[in-house]
Amino acid sequence: MNLQRVLPTTFIYTSAAEGNGFMLAMKRSATLLSIALLAGCASTTHTTSTAAIQPPVTLEAVGMLSPTIPFPKGFLDPKVLPDSLALLPPPPVEGSAAKAADQEAFNAGMAVNDERKALAASDADLSSWAHIVSSFEHIVGTSLSDGSKPNTEMLLRRAIADGALSTYAAKNHYQRVRPFVQNKTSTCRPEDESALRKDGSYPSGHTAIGWTLALVLTDLFPDRENAILQRGYDFGQSRVVCGAHWMSDTVSGRTVASATYARLQADPNFIAQRDLARKELATAKPN
Repeated sequence: MNLQRVLPTTFIYTSAAEGNGFMLAMKRSATLLSIALLAGCASTTHTTSTAAIQPPVTLEAVGMLSPTIPFPKGFLDPKVLPDSLALLPPPPVEGSAAKAADQEAFNAGMAVNDERKALAASDADLSSWAHIVSSFEHIVGTSLSDGSKPNTEMLLRRAIADGALSTYAAKNHYQRVRPFVQNKTSTCRPEDESALRKDGSYPSGHTAIGWTLALVLTDLFPDRENAILQRGYDFGQSRVVCGAHWMSDTVSGRTVASATYARLQADPNFIAQRDLARKELATAKPN
């Protein structure tokens, strides 16, 4: 896989320091992405041993993370989730070149056009599965939320729950102040701001969700890889546009998501549901 194709054309940075910091962080993410994708290839050897597994396809059988979060429980036991605190470096500190790059990216995000701001506001809305996945559906050419592909939907929904939860070891430890708080401004989704003020900024959970979703979809739709990864990247970049996350939060969110995806390749329930999802999609009618 040519990793240069994964890097988006929409990312803008404005200083040499930011460029160097960005490329260093992306090399870290690219390494993990390579491991994750290679693990995905290797995981096909598990097909025989997982063929008898019938993973659940209903929320009642899987269970919800909480009454207020519209996510099913993930595949991974919390004890085996990637440790984001061990995996990631500390967030940039005041006075560093990396923190200056974060501020420049915040300023650039505030200056984007209204269309991009509207997309960022839409990406911020995690209130329903149908909405979360809607921006990917036109890329893959089939519905991922109408109930016709229960294994595909549950595969994606449980995987992104694991991606999101994997960010919390570092989030809770660092409790990084969010850019809209530090800059005394608002986000593209004001109704979320009260909760965001109490939730650490580093790494970005939204970004981990979007990147995990993209990685799983590239396995299911390999011929749409570039467009899927671009959308997954932009999903995280929307957090910078919103002022809800620093640039380094989103880079680290992708790193955690890549580690989570790699870990999922060893989970028999994930593998079994992925194989069933592939069968569903092989016979699905395009939109």
